[in-house]
Amino acid sequence: MPYMVRSAPRVVLTAGLAALVVCTALVTVSAIAFPLGYSPARLTWPGAPVLLGWTHFDAGWYAHIATAGYSYTPGQQSPVAFFPLYPLVLRGLGLLSMDTFLAGVLVTMLCGLGALYVFTLWARTRADEEAARNAGLLLAFYPFAFFLYGAMYSDALFLLLIIGAFLLLERGQLGWAVLLAAVATAARPVAPALVVGLLARRLEWKHERGLKWSLMDLLPVFAAAGFVLYVLYQWKAFGEPFAFVKVQSAPGWDQKPGWRTWAKLRWFQGFSREMSLSDGFRLMGHAAVTVGALALVWPTVKRLGWGYGVYTLAIVGLPALSSKDFMGMGRYLLAAFPLFLTLALLLRERPRLRWGVLATSACVMLALTAAFGAAEYVS
Repeated sequence: MPYMVRSAPRVVLTAGLAALVVCTALVTVSAIAFPLGYSPARLTWPGAPVLLGWTHFDAGWYAHIATAGYSYTPGQQSPVAFFPLYPLVLRGLGLLSMDTFLAGVLVTMLCGLGALYVFTLWARTRADEEAARNAGLLLAFYPFAFFLYGAMYSDALFLLLIIGAFLLLERGQLGWAVLLAAVATAARPVAPALVVGLLARRLEWKHERGLKWSLMDLLPVFAAAGFVLYVLYQWKAFGEPFAFVKVQSAPGWDQKPGWRTWAKLRWFQGFSREMSLSDGFRLMGHAAVTVGALALVWPTVKRLGWGYGVYTLAIVGLPALSSKDFMGMGRYLLAAFPLFLTLALLLRERPRLRWGVLATSACVMLALTAAFGAAEYVS
């Protein structure tokens, strides 16, 4: 009887569920073990309930936007830095009398598992079942994949939407793909990457089938609608259409656009004899995954086509350029989802190395999850 590869979506979804349970247990233990770790949910949730470890750092901003709306104070950290889709979803659930922090965690969990499932469906459009399964496992156990399993951040929602958009594109449903992408650009400030990626892949998709290009193939430019609407809102509400950019210069964030940020001077300045080991790992780790992602762009072009190569270059390059020290790049690279399929294809003929990469990645993910639960800033 010939060897049968088990269903990629089923295997990957099972792995994701297992990772969600284990990661939630880890952040719970960490939150209990380190009760002084700051969490904006502590006032809402007395003691240390099961999900407290998932509500750190930006969770407070999202909860504030969902309950109190936006504000902008020039020169100070302000909520406008965070795009509106995720807090809008939380506000909608709040209308159903659901606690805002609980809603944030549950949305992440559901969207994270949904993203893993949809990713394997997309991977099957570009590779066989085995490669799709392996790629899904690489994504499920990526060191920063815990942001898909409960952390109150917008990454899981954004990832689900963009993979869904590209899946619809591969199925020839251009209009629905653009609509989904337009919703996605209201979640994160990377609209140019999504627009360029969808446009490039659409033109390549038509060429692969021997079809002529038409004006309809320019429809992906409307994927920027979510981004544009947020810019217009800021213009009307605060008189500053790009307040979300200007606020990045506020003390504490210190990411003013310019050559100092582009040259990563703050990254180099972060190294010193007095720095802690964890700070060193954090600085080196985010820079390393960024360089690794960029190194996979050309292999992506060769294996998945120039459309996905253009998209991955843009989705990695934009946040890498705008970050002063690469912090956050670990979770931002979740959006560079074609790279996980590229890596799976590169490791296809080297099963021992593939399992080694998976095991190492999973161990790092668990360590970072525990640190996040203890309110350590890991990404």
